[in-house]
Amino acid sequence: MKQLRHMSVLLIATGLLGASIAVASAQSNWDANHPRREQVNDRLQNQNQRIKQEVREGEISKGQARQLHQEDHAIRQEERAMSSVNGGHITKTEQKALNQQENAVSQQIGR
Repeated sequence: MKQLRHMSVLLIATGLLGASIAVASAQSNWDANHPRREQVNDRLQNQNQRIKQEVREGEISKGQARQLHQEDHAIRQEERAMSSVNGGHITKTEQKALNQQENAVSQQIGR
């Protein structure tokens, strides 16, 4: 009887551990795809494509493109740092600040 009770406790504990891992995994997927993060990162990806297009068309030099990519990379790093502080997402205020930085880079691309 004691062994049966221990086995039941072990099975319940294992089940709870599995459930908590599944919840944590689902939470991290949601965090990575949080709408504010996704919007910021989609803009960065779009700007990356615009920079490449401008180089192909001869509108900007490779050196200028490298500088713009570095600026975008810094914005991405900042977004990651912000999200790590906020449980996997960024606040509206942080999104606004990141978008303002992206606007500055965007204006440099279109010159």
